Amino acid sequence: MGKNVYVGNMSYDTTEDTLRELFGAHGEITSVNIITDRVTGRPRGFAFVEMATDEAASAAIAALNGQDVDGRPLTVNEAKPRPPRSGGGYRSGGGGGGRGGNRDRW
Repeated sequence: MGKNVYVGNMSYDTTEDTLRELFGAHGEITSVNIITDRVTGRPRGFAFVEMATDEAASAAIAALNGQDVDGRPLTVNEAKPRPPRSGGGYRSGGGGGGRGGNRDRW
């Protein structure tokens, strides 16, 4: 199984093709995922690149961390596992409603 690599401090102009070219020089790439804003669709400045082998990932990290791409020095390191999300969408507490204000009035 491959290793997921975090790529941060990316320019908004950096494309998937750019990342494939950079990382492909160090080994086989399984996937590239540029993270975008849900509302605007614009890139958020970071991505995840999955390399086919741990050796390829280590070589890419060593070679590309700090390298200037599209005018910005990349931050490249091993991706940390995503923490588990808590509960569903139900929010408890709060509430109320009705008529607020001065309760002493009739």
